[in-house]
Amino acid sequence: MLTVATLGMAIYGVYSVVAGVIDLVVRSRMQALADLGLVAFGLLLVLAAAFVRVLMPGGLALAIGALLGLQALAVHGDMHVAGALAPGPQLVRVAIAIGLVGLAYFGGRAERSRIRSKVDG
Repeated sequence: MLTVATLGMAIYGVYSVVAGVIDLVVRSRMQALADLGLVAFGLLLVLAAAFVRVLMPGGLALAIGALLGLQALAVHGDMHVAGALAPGPQLVRVAIAIGLVGLAYFGGRAERSRIRSKVDG
């Protein structure tokens, strides 16, 4: 579970970085600052994914913060580009984020208990 969560977070982060760079350089649908924020939160999520994988304290909180930042920028993008909030894609993003956080949390717990049983036994 932990590996799936890590890969999911890393892929989502890389996707956000690439989407932000493409929007900044090619399409310019949003302000440059919003595109740079997308790149920054994407890079932060990739870093947080590595921290989650090695069970670093605070890694999951960092990942949650990056996911919330990406969600906020997605809402901003919907309002800026379409002029209205499209609930479908936003709910899909929320479901993916909740799924990744859940996998990371429960996978981390399982990994810690496996490590403790090796140390104790």
